[in-house]
Amino acid sequence: MPLERDPEIPEGITAGDLDREVRAELAGLGRELAAETGAHLAAAGFFFESDPERAWAHAVAARRRAARLGVVRETAGLAAYRAGMYADALSELRTARRMTGSNIHLPVMADSERGLGRPERALELAHSPEGRTLDRNSKIELLIVESGARSDLGQHDAAVVVLQVPELDTPANSPTLARLRFAYSEALNRAAREREAATWRERAMDSDRDGTADLYAQADEDEIIDLEDDETSDSDDASVDQAEIRDDVQDENDEVDVQGDEDDVHNDDVRDENDDVQDSVQNHDSDSDDEDDRDDDDDEQLIDDDVNQKVAGDVKLNVIANESSGGAQFTDTEVTGPTSASPTGPAPLPRFESEAKGDA
Repeated sequence: MPLERDPEIPEGITAGDLDREVRAELAGLGRELAAETGAHLAAAGFFFESDPERAWAHAVAARRRAARLGVVRETAGLAAYRAGMYADALSELRTARRMTGSNIHLPVMADSERGLGRPERALELAHSPEGRTLDRNSKIELLIVESGARSDLGQHDAAVVVLQVPELDTPANSPTLARLRFAYSEALNRAAREREAATWRERAMDSDRDGTADLYAQADEDEIIDLEDDETSDSDDASVDQAEIRDDVQDENDEVDVQGDEDDVHNDDVRDENDDVQDSVQNHDSDSDDEDDRDDDDDEQLIDDDVNQKVAGDVKLNVIANESSGGAQFTDTEVTGPTSASPTGPAPLPRFESEAKGDA
C-alpha cells in the first residue's frame, strides 16, 4: 500500500521552533531526518488549535519517519485527540507512555475513553495508581475528567462533589483553575443548581480574562440566537387576517343555520346529557390511571435520588480519604505548568519553545 503524500510544511516553520529537549531527542536520527521530523512536529503544534486535521497529518508524517521516539508518538496522540479521533489518541498515548514512562497525559487518555462512550473506563484511569503520581495541574485535570464521566453516568451530585477541592475557592488564578471553576459550574447546572452554577461560571470567566483557558469559546456555544425575520412575521399577520375573514363568514352561516335547527333543539339536549354522563365516567377512569402513573413516577424518582445521593456520598468519602492520605491533596499556591485535556479545556501541547511565525 503506497504511503500517503506528506503534507506541505508552511514556510517559516522548522525544527528550530521546538525546545532544546525535543531537539536533543531528535538528534539521534541524523541531521537531515531530524530536520524533516522536527519540522513536521513543529507544524503539528502550529495547527493544533486552528486546523486539528492538518495537525494530525503532520503528526503522521513525523511518525512515518521516527515512530520509535516518544515525543513523536506523544504529538500524534495529542493531535488525534484534538481532531476527535479518540481511538487513535489512546493508541498513540499508550505507546508514548510505554516509551517514556510518563503518565502526564493520563487525563487525555481518560477523556478519550469518555469520547468513545466508555465513562466507566475513564473512572478506572482516574482512580488508577498512576493518577496519584501526577503533578498538581494534571491531578486537577483528571478530576475534571472524572466529574464529566460521573455526569455521563447520570451521577450529577457525585460530579459536583468530585470537584470540591481546596483549589476551587482559592484567590489564585491560572488556566487550570479557570477550567476547574468552569467545570464546577457545568456540574452544578446539570445537578439543577442553576443559581450557584451562574456564580461559578462568572468566576471562571474572570479567571480567564486573557483567554488562555479558552472558556469564552465554550460559553459562546451555549448561547441561543433568535433568527426569526420580519418576513415570517408579515406572513403570520396575513394568515391571521385571512383567518378572521373566514371566521366572519362562518358566523353568518351559523346564524342562518340556527333558525333551521330550532325543531331539533330538544333532541340535541337529550343527546348532550347522555354524552356528558359517558364523558364523566371516562374521565373518572382516566384520572385514576393518571394517578397510578404519577405514583409510579414518584417511586422511580425516589429510587433515582437515593442512588445518586449514595454515589455522591461514596465519592465524597473517597475525596476526603485521598486528601488525608496525601494522594489528592492540593495546596493554595498558584498552579503553573503544562495543561492537560479535559471536557472544558484544550489538550496539552508538545514542548515548544516558541510559536512558529505564520503560514505564508
